[in-house]
Amino acid sequence: MIVGVPKEIKPQENRVGLIPPSVRELTGRGHGVVVESGAGAGIGLSDEDYRAAGATVVDTADEVFATAEMIVKVKEPQPVECARLREDQVLFTFLHLAPDPVQARGLIDSGCVAIAYETVTDDHGGLPLLAPMSEVAGRMSVQVGAHHLQKPEGGMGLLLGPVAGVEPAEVVILGGGVSGSAAADVAIGMGARVTVLEKSLERLTALRARFGNRLNGVYSTAESVERYVLAADLVIGAVLLPGAVAPKLVGRELLGAKRPGSVMVDIAIDQGGCFETSRATTHAAPVYTVDGVVHYCVANMPGAVPRTSAYALNFAVLPHVLALADKGWRRALADNRHLRAGLNVRHGRVTHEAVAAGLGCEFTRTLEEVAA
Repeated sequence: MIVGVPKEIKPQENRVGLIPPSVRELTGRGHGVVVESGAGAGIGLSDEDYRAAGATVVDTADEVFATAEMIVKVKEPQPVECARLREDQVLFTFLHLAPDPVQARGLIDSGCVAIAYETVTDDHGGLPLLAPMSEVAGRMSVQVGAHHLQKPEGGMGLLLGPVAGVEPAEVVILGGGVSGSAAADVAIGMGARVTVLEKSLERLTALRARFGNRLNGVYSTAESVERYVLAADLVIGAVLLPGAVAPKLVGRELLGAKRPGSVMVDIAIDQGGCFETSRATTHAAPVYTVDGVVHYCVANMPGAVPRTSAYALNFAVLPHVLALADKGWRRALADNRHLRAGLNVRHGRVTHEAVAAGLGCEFTRTLEEVAA
């Protein structure tokens, strides 16, 4: 199989779909890899690094898309990239389709086979390809939240940790999964007083075992969300419903009652955001203010630390890339139900139930056909 790696074109996105060690694994198995020139420049990888791993480096994205049977990316395809996709070509990347009907229409019209990192599952009920980026985003959420609590950044002028005679900041995290746990780890390490609101008693038990009395774990209800969000200096939205639009847990009416200069960071923005007032921002203009509350809603947070993120993502994704290349997408999906769960669009049909529900379109069961 010929695998293509275009340069990411989403603003301020410097990650790359495949790093040279991954390319070497593919070429060592007899597959071809076509990489757009400069694809790895954002994380310090040269075209020569890719050539040394066995890749062919081409000048344009058009050449990559025209040549490759499978495209491996990081972020969702932009409209110009959707237009380059063709029927039966495999696209393997983050998609986050449920809140993005424009992208969904582009993939449907292309006739491609679109497999989303964020809906691939594992034996433990986890999302192993999303997990490394969730961990990065969770850790970053506290860093950026602490930064924007500073007065010059529009915050109230508050340090997360305690100083002699001064209480620490109140950090509230909505969701205790991978990103929420990572955020709690950093916030506790910085000396904040941390509360995690979570609906899973199993997760709350795991958080208590991990953090002990350093963390306040609370069952999430509308009442507890309202009470803790109102009192928080920093709120981190880390809820996730696989493939689906994120639930809106914090309504607009709460903001007017919060202290001006408090900060809300929405990690769930890729899935539409879990604050009613959330809208996607970029690293170039990451924040805006509503009713005096600073909102940080960057849709590709791990893109700010692209080298760490690209390597972590590659190590998670590589076994599936190899399976798709070795077996072809039909056999690879038929053999692995977890990879099959990543199938979002196939030949003009939406094939993931939660994605279809989010888009308000027909869901087509094609998994039985995949094995044929």
